[in-house]
Amino acid sequence: MGPMHDHHHHHHHTPPQDRIATAFFLNLGFAIIEFIGGVLTNSTAIMADAVHDLGDALSIGLAWLASKLSDKPANQHFTYGFKRLSLLSAVFNAMVLIGGTLWILSEAIPRLWAPEMPHALGMFALSILGIGVNGYAAWKLHGGKTQNEKILNWHLLEDMLGWVAVLIVSVVMMFVDWPILDPILAIGFSLFILINVLRHTYASLGLFLQRTPDPELLQEIRDDLLQIDAVTDAHHLHLWSLDGEKHVLTVHLVSACPLSAVQYQQLKDKVSDTLARFELAHTTIEIELPEEACRDISQ
Repeated sequence: MGPMHDHHHHHHHTPPQDRIATAFFLNLGFAIIEFIGGVLTNSTAIMADAVHDLGDALSIGLAWLASKLSDKPANQHFTYGFKRLSLLSAVFNAMVLIGGTLWILSEAIPRLWAPEMPHALGMFALSILGIGVNGYAAWKLHGGKTQNEKILNWHLLEDMLGWVAVLIVSVVMMFVDWPILDPILAIGFSLFILINVLRHTYASLGLFLQRTPDPELLQEIRDDLLQIDAVTDAHHLHLWSLDGEKHVLTVHLVSACPLSAVQYQQLKDKVSDTLARFELAHTTIEIELPEEACRDISQ
């Protein structure tokens, strides 16, 4: 655990782990109630929300598990440690959500042509419960300092808005015979989930494939290193990320002239000072002399 992490845990009486556990059990329990409620009320919109809640419960559970495991120290098999587990859990969660959402779409789309009237009063009761449960979970996580908690808070607020939509539709259907509103709402939820999931999956897979987390950051690092007087060139500059927050940098720097031991140490200190503001998790710097051939052939 780097110094970056230590300040997260002291502001609140409830530790983040406990708050996240509360949100997990609330979401999981409620997702099960929703699936049953969706079947009983014959509502695809409730089923779509159940998939959304199940996805949230899964991401909460996996994020919590990954954060516990990713703090384990590195070993000889995993020399960079276990930070990438959070990426793996994000991709697994995405697969579950995509599967669930496609299933809901397969249920909801045929209903556009043959709408079935759902049980509006049952939908209304579930939506009141949904707003209460998600509101409570969001309140529990409100003010959390960790990135995990902030993201989860957004999830829960999104859920609440979903339930407000179910509430409005159920009230409308109590007074007007418009059963088609149910599949329309379900399809709307599903597409919203899919777009978000695909965006996050694209980002996670990019990190897996060692894509640069931020091309502008890479350019900034290159420019700053080349600003150092004793450096004439920077090549084999690689920036990748363990989990989206902890970045790794490797680079070869060419010095302007042959270096004495003292100059070599001074150059290393300058490089350290230059890179300090980027707060990188791991850096490997090779310094080459002006006439020296680079050992690595390929970029």
